[in-house]
Amino acid sequence: MNVRQLRAFLALADTLSFAEAANRVHLSQPALSLSIKGLEQSLGGPLLTRTTRSVRLTPEGELLVPLARRLLADWDNTEELLSQHFSLQMGKVLLAAMPSFAGNCLPAALRVFRERHPRVNVAVHDVVNEQVQEMVRDHRVELGIGFEPEAEEGLQFEPLFLDRFVAVVPGESPLAARSRISGRELLAEPFITLQRPSAVRLLIERELAREGLATPVAFECHQLVTVGRMVASGLGVSIVPALCTAPMTEQGAAVLALEGPRIERRVGLIRHGARPLSRAARAMAEVLAEQAAAGICR
Repeated sequence: MNVRQLRAFLALADTLSFAEAANRVHLSQPALSLSIKGLEQSLGGPLLTRTTRSVRLTPEGELLVPLARRLLADWDNTEELLSQHFSLQMGKVLLAAMPSFAGNCLPAALRVFRERHPRVNVAVHDVVNEQVQEMVRDHRVELGIGFEPEAEEGLQFEPLFLDRFVAVVPGESPLAARSRISGRELLAEPFITLQRPSAVRLLIERELAREGLATPVAFECHQLVTVGRMVASGLGVSIVPALCTAPMTEQGAAVLALEGPRIERRVGLIRHGARPLSRAARAMAEVLAEQAAAGICR
């Protein structure tokens, strides 16, 4: 039993005329007869009685009519729904992004995406970098935006841009008048950083250690935004990704270029290697790549 046979049968059930039914479904009368015969053979018995003057439904044919209407309605609705998803007339994108990207770069990309695809919903999870990878790995989101994973099996990474880490100091500190500072000079001040096992903290400690520098931590917390508030309030200094410095400067911190060590990390799209992206997620990835190429986060 197939959709074409059901459409032919309903046309014949509605008109009780092979000529009218054939015209309705755009078939020749012989082709219509073959379609009905195939349906009857598939189901195991006659659905119509035919004479030279009339066509009538058998009891089984009458039973099939409402069932066929429901099946075809479900088929048409499914076809329309998938067509709208593929054409981006509707759909949903589940996206996880680290807060520094979600709060600074993502809104501009979402604006462009909304202009192009106004009927596609976007759900954004702004979570720390480690959770971005976890949500992609567990298939809770299709796309993640974060730092490049450390040889993470099963995840694919597409770089968007390179983020260089910078020093942040209190706006009222004498250091704020400078444009750059070394790691050794910076660590003479109380140091504020993220709690382990933050990938940002581990990266900073690793690069400082290569310069022979230890990181005596005065304060630690879970979010970079909290680090920024602590620095702005005069509690100490920190090293953070340049991506997240805009709100810190708004709060009163000053940003200095960091010399020795040079700390960099690629930011990009993270997806699960074993799962293809939906059409809507691919469209979102395209917009993010365009915006990154235009320098929205530099």
